[in-house]
Order: sequence, then structure tokens, then C-alpha cells
Amino acid sequence: MRGVNAESQWVTRPGTDRPGTDRPGTDRPGTGTGPTAVLRRLAVPGGVLAAVVGAFAYVGAVDPHQPGHYPVCPLLRFTGVYCPGCGGLRSAHAFVHGDLAAALTDNAVAVLGYLVFAALWTFWVVRAARGRPVRFDLGPVHLWSVGALLLVFTVVRNLPFGGWLHP
Repeated sequence: MRGVNAESQWVTRPGTDRPGTDRPGTDRPGTGTGPTAVLRRLAVPGGVLAAVVGAFAYVGAVDPHQPGHYPVCPLLRFTGVYCPGCGGLRSAHAFVHGDLAAALTDNAVAVLGYLVFAALWTFWVVRAARGRPVRFDLGPVHLWSVGALLLVFTVVRNLPFGGWLHP
């Protein structure tokens, strides 16, 4: 039997005096709905965005086409094989400067990654601002699909007919 606490109008769970979330439109005490609570919930997504913006600003300012600024991909250096990340810095540099065609030419998967990050970050911010939990439950099918995409991209860009995917 569920009872209503007459003082606070919170629906309580059976056998306890703890408030529940059985009534629609009610929040649990302590979660906060004021501006301070919203800013606190947005602190982590804001920090992640600041780190990503800082990294993109650095790559935009320091040209990866000039040798000596960034380390060389060890797989490319020792085997001559392009990994899925090869051209990622050049792609980010072109993306920062608004040259989407060059960014796609340097590393198309990286540009797709930028767009996926932007969508997931936006989803995260909206959920955090509303005080709702954020869960990205990636199952084995999703992880295998991403792995297969990266494997196909790597193989195709290293074959003779995949020269258009070279950074």
C-alpha cells in the first residue's frame, strides 16, 4: 500500500518513509532544479567540450603538414600501411579551417567521428540539463559494426584502387 505524506505530498514507497518517483512531474529531493544544480550537471560536458575545442584549436594553429610538429604514425613509418587514423590530424586541421573537402580527403572516417561526437555531446548536454541520466549502451553488434567499418576502411585505403582514400 502506498501512502502520501501529507506534509510534502511525496508518494512514499511501501514500508519506507523515503520519497519515490511514482507521481509524474515530481523530482527526488536533493537533485535540485535551480540554476546552480543545472550548471553543476553541465560541468562535465562543458569540460569535455573545452578539452576538444582546445585540441582542435591547437591542431588548427599548428599545421600538421609541416614536419616536426607531430609524431609520425609508427605503422606507416615501419610498414608503409595506412592505419584508420592516418591523416586524422590533417583532417582536423582542414576541418578547423572550414575546408570540408580536404578534411574528407585526408580522413573521411575522422570527419564522421567529429559529427558523431557532436551529436552525442549534444544529446548528453540536453539530458544533463534536464537532470536525466545519460546511457550509451553499445551492444556487441554496435561494437563489431564499428570494428568492421574501420577494418574495411583500412583495407580499402591500402589497396591500389583505394588511392583516393590516402591522406
